[in-house]
Amino acid sequence: MSMLLCLESIRGELRGFQKILFLVILILYLLTIFGNTAIILVCRLEPKLHTPKYFFLSHLSFPDLCFTRSVIPQLLVNLWYPMKIITYGGFVVQLYVSPALGSTECVLLSVISYDHYVAACRPLHYTVLMNPHLCMTLASMAWFSRMATLTLQLPFCAHRQIDHFFCEVPVLKKLACVDTIFNEAELFVASILFLIVPVSSILVSYGYTAQAVLRIKSATGRQKAFGTCSSHLMVVIIFYATINFMYLHPAKSRFKDQGKFVSLFYTVVTPMLTPLIYTLRNKEVKGALKKVLKKVLQINIT
Repeated sequence: MSMLLCLESIRGELRGFQKILFLVILILYLLTIFGNTAIILVCRLEPKLHTPKYFFLSHLSFPDLCFTRSVIPQLLVNLWYPMKIITYGGFVVQLYVSPALGSTECVLLSVISYDHYVAACRPLHYTVLMNPHLCMTLASMAWFSRMATLTLQLPFCAHRQIDHFFCEVPVLKKLACVDTIFNEAELFVASILFLIVPVSSILVSYGYTAQAVLRIKSATGRQKAFGTCSSHLMVVIIFYATINFMYLHPAKSRFKDQGKFVSLFYTVVTPMLTPLIYTLRNKEVKGALKKVLKKVLQINIT
């Protein structure tokens, strides 16, 4: 069984840019693989980074790595070849992997904000409160709190054409030949649980964190704390802004191609930006990365 993946956003006058888009996405994909793999390896190999903060950061990089590997290779194939076909197995993988990893990342972002809250508001008790058992429990909770979907059980129309870059729940509902009100209700509840609730907890955590940081008398301490929090907030804003647009914004109020390019952004660009934001603004990660590269490659990195 196969499904035709119809990429109308690169048809017509944009067809000439298909190979250029292929090259851009390929470069971003390779950067994503390298960046997230580097963060995972560095957080595992460098003893100085064996802290709750970097434990959760490595867990945050892993969903990005898995998500891009489940979506981008098929997208690159469809951009390169004229026949835009996805197998039924690939269709099922994309349909279930995307929401599962997305919900895991939503919970992990909330967990990281809680870690920042404890570090800023309870610094003397941080090592006791954020003990290895609690960190493992929070990470496990993030990985097991996955959003399920019943979209695959819907009877699809005969043409099986998807006007999108990849198989995504909001788009696939349009293929159904029956009323999807139950699926829409399911998606709405899941969006509340994995989008609204985590965002609310992040805002509350950073509200208390900001108050604690402003009470720090040392200007250097305040700058370091704000630098750590701002990196995470930047990732949160980029991730949730695009996800909320796709899953909570009414489809009828969008322009025809808006949803496609928003999906393309959080599928290709956001996973690539996450390691860049955390490494370029973090001296500990940059120093550890240089140390690991020097040890592995036996080169002198200044």
